[in-house]
Amino acid sequence: MAGAARRRDGQIAQERMLEEAMKAIAEDGLAALTMSKLADRLGTSGGHILYYYGSKDRLLLEALRWSEEQLAAERAALLRRRVTAARKLDLFLELYLPRGPRDPRWTLWIELWARTPSNEDLRTAQEEIDAGWHADLGALLAKGVEQGRFAPTDTAARASELLALLDGLSTRVVLGQRDADRARALERARSAAALLVEHR
Repeated sequence: MAGAARRRDGQIAQERMLEEAMKAIAEDGLAALTMSKLADRLGTSGGHILYYYGSKDRLLLEALRWSEEQLAAERAALLRRRVTAARKLDLFLELYLPRGPRDPRWTLWIELWARTPSNEDLRTAQEEIDAGWHADLGALLAKGVEQGRFAPTDTAARASELLALLDGLSTRVVLGQRDADRARALERARSAAALLVEHR
């Protein structure tokens, strides 16, 4: 029983570290996040964080996974909703896009993309996360076709195209590029989705 309690305490400690890391990124940016600063925020030591994660890269990857797990739950709830296929697609676009230039999840994505070519663990993790988004969007589109709401199409190909477009729009928003705020990105995503997925 004591062992189970210790494991639970460790899990809570790790989740708190990941949550605080995401908050720090949102507030001060990724460049300002160091193990010592994160430790100060948590009231612990850098060595304690390293005990769980081993390196900053590992911490960032686990923070991204933790954030994406929450979004996966939101996607699952979205797919279960009793709304039209078109409305589900619109909600999917809203969920995917960053909230703004300070969005910590997207800040992490951009940072980790740059490190992927030389890090097999990162590449594998990113492929797994991407596969979840692709599978859920493909299922959403396929259901819309099955219900006669969307015209017959290659749903896997349309999902890949839409996600590639959303990645580009999201990157522009996070980088704070001119005329690339969330509202404009969502408008452009909706226009592209309407062209790629014919509604009936």
